[in-house]
Amino acid sequence: MEPDKITSEINMLSVSQRLLLAQDIWDSIARESGKLSMPEWQKNELARRYSEYQQGKSTLHDWQEVHNELRDRYK
Repeated sequence: MEPDKITSEINMLSVSQRLLLAQDIWDSIARESGKLSMPEWQKNELARRYSEYQQGKSTLHDWQEVHNELRDRYK
């Protein structure tokens, strides 16, 4: 099916149906996420950041605190 046809079909769905479809799509991606390869540059960056963390050169931030800070900043 062509992308334009898919978009047209999706737009005919109700909001609740589109939300369920989005969830189904994310679930299908999650089931196959182990098949995705990570680029070498990304592996290197993660290793570099983890090394900095282990050496005490960087700190971790609680996600909820970051979320709240961003929410307050962009109200």
